[in-house]
Amino acid sequence: MNATSALLVIDVQNCFIPGGTQAVPQGDEVVPIINVLAGQFANVILTQDWHPAAHTSFASSHPGKAPFETTTLPYGEQVLWPDHAIQGSRDAEFHPDLNIPHAQLILRKGYHPGIDSYSAFQEADRSTNTGLAAYLRARGITTLYLAGLATDFCVLWSALDACAAGFDTIVMADACWGIDLEGSLAAAWLSMEAAGVRRMTLDDLLQDAT
Repeated sequence: MNATSALLVIDVQNCFIPGGTQAVPQGDEVVPIINVLAGQFANVILTQDWHPAAHTSFASSHPGKAPFETTTLPYGEQVLWPDHAIQGSRDAEFHPDLNIPHAQLILRKGYHPGIDSYSAFQEADRSTNTGLAAYLRARGITTLYLAGLATDFCVLWSALDACAAGFDTIVMADACWGIDLEGSLAAAWLSMEAAGVRRMTLDDLLQDAT
């Protein structure tokens, strides 16, 4: 891909694959696809969920609450998750088969104890920025391809924020996988389409490159 394009790989970590603390069913199946995909890009950025213990998004931090229930936090409604991606744990490490040695940036998110973070651009309070947009602009990146976990949460929020920030945004449909809570996956694709996010596959990208 040309110098103005980048691949953003979202949260391909042990916690989000089968056997992890917040497993996305079949989430590990995207890893070999992402490895091939990343080989097509000179510019690759990885994100990593990176929570302190007792993070506010954990159900265990709210007595009487169970994972996947909701609560109201100062910035609005919050889905409560199992404890996951705790800083420095094996659970928070990248999947061992993820092979992108030329990645130029690892952006950690969700490390503020009182704010969750799905998007690679802006945390869930919708006012705390990660600095990613400024980094991309400074490097002349105008087109962003997204892959990773999970389609209907961190990929969705990142894609919507990328569009809102003015980037031409493409989600690689076969290089991400969803949780699909009560229809959230279909709703995510509809939201992304409405925002102007394009949808491609690895085969589409390889054909365009030939």
